[in-house]
Amino acid sequence: MIQANPYLTFDGNCREAMTFYRDCFGGELTLQTIAETPIADQCPAGMQDQIMHSSLVNGDFLLMATDMTQADEFITGNDMAISLNFDHEEEIDRCFSTLSREGNIIDPLGEKSWGALFGVVQDKFGKVWMLNFDKKQ
Repeated sequence: MIQANPYLTFDGNCREAMTFYRDCFGGELTLQTIAETPIADQCPAGMQDQIMHSSLVNGDFLLMATDMTQADEFITGNDMAISLNFDHEEEIDRCFSTLSREGNIIDPLGEKSWGALFGVVQDKFGKVWMLNFDKKQ
């Protein structure tokens, strides 16, 4: 089974936006700042309080977001990706390979600090896909 969820990108106001969405949709909001991640020492001091990853969960509803963008690349309209969560490693490998064909690999598929196999690709149609397989499941 593959589960798809929206993943929003903000330009420094992720905390404010996700708090607003929590007030609107209800649920439990989790916010992780850049300072709380292994890449904290690679980011400028002014970015430490920005949100690396957030999630709003209310039953089956899941909305995720970040303040992290490539330098000077935030443009309203390209600020959303589709996050796919996989149950099987074979599925993530197959889908990443297929989506990458004639596309652009943004972050190669590999093990990440949170214990998951993760990668980001922009397909040949310009859509951005974030693929995640939690190896702990």
